[in-house]
Amino acid sequence: MADGLAELAARKAEARLAGGPKAIERHHAKGKMTARERIEYLMDEESFQELDMLNRHVATGMGLEESRPYTDGVITGFGTIDGRKVCVFSQDFTVFGGALGETHGEKIQKIMDLATTMGLPIVGLNDGAGARIQEGVAALHAYGGIFRRNARASGVVPQLSVILGACAGGAVYSPALTDFIFMVKDTSHMFITGPDVVKAVTGEDVTLEELGGAQTHATKSGVANFVLPDEKSVLDEVRYLLSFLPSNNMEEPPRIMSGDSPNRLCENLREILPESANQPYDMKKVITSVVDGGDYMEVHATYAQQITCGFARVDGHTIGIVANQPQVLAGVLDIDSAEKAARFVRTCDAFNVPIVTFVDVPGFMPGTDQEYGGIIRHGAKLLYAFCEATVPRICVITRKAYGGAYVVMNSKSIGADLAYAWPTAELAVMGASGAVEIVHRRDLVESDDPEALRATLVEDYARRYSNPYVAAERGFIDDVIDPAETRQVLSRSLDLLRAKREDLPKRKHGNVPL
Repeated sequence: MADGLAELAARKAEARLAGGPKAIERHHAKGKMTARERIEYLMDEESFQELDMLNRHVATGMGLEESRPYTDGVITGFGTIDGRKVCVFSQDFTVFGGALGETHGEKIQKIMDLATTMGLPIVGLNDGAGARIQEGVAALHAYGGIFRRNARASGVVPQLSVILGACAGGAVYSPALTDFIFMVKDTSHMFITGPDVVKAVTGEDVTLEELGGAQTHATKSGVANFVLPDEKSVLDEVRYLLSFLPSNNMEEPPRIMSGDSPNRLCENLREILPESANQPYDMKKVITSVVDGGDYMEVHATYAQQITCGFARVDGHTIGIVANQPQVLAGVLDIDSAEKAARFVRTCDAFNVPIVTFVDVPGFMPGTDQEYGGIIRHGAKLLYAFCEATVPRICVITRKAYGGAYVVMNSKSIGADLAYAWPTAELAVMGASGAVEIVHRRDLVESDDPEALRATLVEDYARRYSNPYVAAERGFIDDVIDPAETRQVLSRSLDLLRAKREDLPKRKHGNVPL
């Protein structure tokens, strides 16, 4: 037994330094943590149980048979984060540059199968050079198995992808199939083809950072949900996000009490709106005033900023928030913001997170760029997402609620369980000024004093139509509330709606307007 234990210890020691001390030293010199260090930092202390530590590839050719390090370039296993079980894999750049071969891919597939079977979140720490060229089609086949499992796990368990280095070619599609993508500023990169290929094919000169850096994907492509300055900050954010999510689609998100009374008044909300309806204000201040402890985790914070989406809590319970942001483009809906919100709504619905919308929307963005880009199709994605969602849904209208954009933003007509409005709410087909220009066009043309007539008609229209009371009389909203009572109303309403059950028609799946 002593000899056997000694051999076991020697083999595991070799596996822990699979890439060798020099490779680890070079990795540290770049300011990066090793694959094992990342897991140790992410998981609760001494909770990680590694699997397949002694796996090695069986490939031959191109010298592979002479280099068979343990782990094959990826560390897999399970442990706990804040006491909750989680499965994880971490690619090891010090072994074959983290490139994925057949055995490497099978290890990832195995931990994904375990996560799905046991109903546990899966966190992927990606730092690899793509498919292992020496293994050819076997590596590509392994990628296909991972993609298939990503799709099968979608909406079943939370899938988080953390990009901690290069992620190129086919390797980018597994993260793209997951629920959330984290990147590190200046050190994370994602792209289908690198700068050299782009230059050769299109003639474009572009740097690695411009093409696929974290800021590019956070602001332009919308691929990255979160960007942090360093690896530890990213891993902290992963832990934070998981605190809002259930372990799987059959569970409720964890309740975390903050000591913030659900009956607290938000008296500052009575003064938050400007005197003029055409002046902006910060909707995030409304959100942080209402939620527990002002704690709001925004998703896609720097992308399509005219809408804000994120997680928060009310009375300790997780909620998902979708809100127009009047500070950016007046909160108008366009292609990017509609798609961003639709994705978030579907994520909340998949994982039993109630949705609260704060509405101040003047309409959809006009213009040929939007029409040619498919604003009809993309706007329909948000509409579809809300119509399909079966979680509790509450709508709060703070100011403008115009036209089709109002309907799309979780209105009562598309299935919101409860809809409330502040006294400042304006529910109408369009603003008073625009409505008067259309409805009274002839009267204005024929008037001796069109400006005076226009002012009178606008005031009359606003008084008669651009207020919440017409909608309240018809039952299109459930109540007009004092803004200061918004938190109280939300807390009571969410408490009621936790018993909500909705049966949908049996079908294979709906046909989302992709």
